[in-house]
Parts: sequence; structure tokens; C-alpha cells
Amino acid sequence: MQRIRLRYTKRGRLRFTSHRDFQRAFERALRRAEVPMAYSAGFTPHPKVSYANAAPTGTGSEAEYLEIALTDARDPEKLRLLLDESMPVGLDIIDAVEARTSGLADRLTASVWELRLDGVTPEDAERAVAAFTSAETVEVQRKMKNGMRTFDARGAVVSLEAHTAQPEAQKSQSETHSPQADRPTDQACAILRLVVRHVTPAVRPDDVLSGLRAVADLAPPVPAGVIRLAQGLFDEETGTVTDPLAPDREAVAAASDAFPGDATAAAAKAPA
Repeated sequence: MQRIRLRYTKRGRLRFTSHRDFQRAFERALRRAEVPMAYSAGFTPHPKVSYANAAPTGTGSEAEYLEIALTDARDPEKLRLLLDESMPVGLDIIDAVEARTSGLADRLTASVWELRLDGVTPEDAERAVAAFTSAETVEVQRKMKNGMRTFDARGAVVSLEAHTAQPEAQKSQSETHSPQADRPTDQACAILRLVVRHVTPAVRPDDVLSGLRAVADLAPPVPAGVIRLAQGLFDEETGTVTDPLAPDREAVAAASDAFPGDATAAAAKAPA
């Protein structure tokens, strides 16, 4: 059995798809691409797909991850291309690697988020960020399954910075077609860059916005545009979030160097 780990996106208006919507679209793509999926046992077998830490509905993402199990070996890149062609534009499969290590979910310990605050000046955003980061605790409330819960939104935040939105004329073509491209750009706008640890209860971008409202009365006139730029293992020394698929790529490369004829090479010759 071969395991493949995939990175996918939620871009543009497709950020409003729920995780269940994505699951249905992905399972259809698996059938269209004729992927030799492994199935669970029991009366109602399901394809073996493991999802890890999906972004909330309504938020965009460049870094969602899942793992699939196959009964026959396939070349990861050819498989990625087939699946991407079978998915709606915006739900894009952008990376694939053969799983050679364990614990993908354990490597998703932090996320990098970008929050677009239309109608908020950079000066107001900087003032609110300073108030938030200087506080020891920032209590917020969120409605959960068991009712309203109060928790600290400050402790999980590693860093929070305010930036000025880049003028439309200065954007590159890739930035113009970013997940935020369908939002208004003709008014004051501040960008927040947020690195947050994955804790329990999870501190989400909207919790940080609630915290900014509590400590600095920052209330954007329109809902914030939120996108996850990265998620992975938080490196304490560098303060960065690392690529969770890097250990698998390194393991595949090491095995190829040591055993040129191993399963990776065979998979490269296998049909997609």
C-alpha cells in the first residue's frame, strides 16, 4: 500500500465551501481520475483519506493537507496533475509527495494567516496590534457546541504585525489573482500577518479580531478577508512555520540515492 500526501488550496469564492463540500468534490475527483484507492473494511467501505486541520468555512487557504492510501503505486506528480484537472478551479491540488514518515498531523502545530481589513487605516491597525501584543491575556468569547466559552486569544499568538495593503497598480499578476482579488480595493485597507499556534481550544483569526476589538475597539466596517498562507511545524529558533511535507521529500530523496531501484523509481514508471 502506498500513501500519498497532498497540499491543496481554497481560493477566491471557493473559500466559502465547507469541509464536507470539499470532501465530496475530492472523492468525485478520485473516481474521475481512476485512482486505485484503498478502502476501509466493514459494511460501508470508504476510501482511505485522512484530512488534517481544515480551515474554517469562509476563509481562504494556500496550505491544506490530506493523505490518501493507494492499492497500487503511482507517481505522485502525475497523480497530482490528474486530480487537479478533476477539481473545480479554486480547489487546486498544488503539491504531492509519497509519505515516507509518520505523523503528518503532528507536524501541523502552527499557521500563518493574512487578514485583510478593508476600511481600516494602517495607523489604526498598528495601534490595535500594539495594544494586543502588549497585553498578557486577551479574553474572548465564542459559541461552541456546549454554549458560550471564554478563553485567552493572546497566548497562542506568536506574532502579529500590521502592513499597508499594496496598491493595485503595483501588484504582480499572481497577486492580482490571489484569493483576495475579489474584494474591494478602492478604500483604506490594512493587512495583518498572524502566526498562531494550534492549541485547544483553537484560536482562530476571528478570535484575534475579537481580541483586537476588545483591547483597542478595532471594528472593520466589512468582514475581514482571511487566508491561511502556511501551516506546519513551528521552528522556535527561527520563528517560522516550516513545510510539513519536507521530511517526506527528504526521505524519498535519501532512499533514491541509497537504492536507485526502490519503490519510488518504480512508481515513477507506473501509470498515473
